[in-house]
Amino acid sequence: MEQAVDKKEKQDKIVGMFDDIASTYDLTNRVLSMGIDIKWRRTACDRAYDILDNKNLTQITDVACGTGDLLLFWKEYAQKKGVEVQNYVGVDPSVGMLEVARKKIDFAEFKEGKAQELPVEDTSTELISISYGIRNVVDRVEALQEFYRALKPNGIVVILEFTKQSRAGLFDKVVDFGMKKVLPRVGGLISKNYEAYKYLPDSIEDFLTTEMLVKELEEAGFTMRYTKSFTMGISTLLIAQKI
Repeated sequence: MEQAVDKKEKQDKIVGMFDDIASTYDLTNRVLSMGIDIKWRRTACDRAYDILDNKNLTQITDVACGTGDLLLFWKEYAQKKGVEVQNYVGVDPSVGMLEVARKKIDFAEFKEGKAQELPVEDTSTELISISYGIRNVVDRVEALQEFYRALKPNGIVVILEFTKQSRAGLFDKVVDFGMKKVLPRVGGLISKNYEAYKYLPDSIEDFLTTEMLVKELEEAGFTMRYTKSFTMGISTLLIAQKI
């Protein structure tokens, strides 16, 4: 019981942090990533549609959708590839993030909800995505089980995340310095919330390796279809399928 309370408090604290930085979130991300995250998202969408190989989708569900950035890419690539998508749904526990998303995007439905308690019907969606949000989910195993429940047979889950790496080389030391020293200061300056951007490198350090996340996906019943590391291992794309 005490552990459940601790988990809830930790999850609520994370959600509150994202509420605080919602208004500056998009600007801060673009500055900190220098736009390179756009390439990562485009690759994820392009590859996912090819793996799914379905031209008529009932629903795409973006979990921990934040301000809705990834949904823009899902729609863009659906149009490029001739894929008809009936419904786009964004789910996030942060009311602040959803307020920004609703102002920015008019083609999607946004719902307040957690990854481990998706407000989505059983076998109702062909594609679930979560970009740079799975490490913020306290009950990650439950979330993966929820993804499996909500996906249609042959549906896919698409994860973009900063996975933990073993860093030893010169480039790795530069990356570590940037993440632990530069990122919190720049992010804090723009958002006026230093602690939120100090949390980012700390959360990556405490997160799983790619291999560990793959194992958790497989234990949840998924079959791995694709993994790709970006920019010397800073970011990782994983695509798994419900068979």
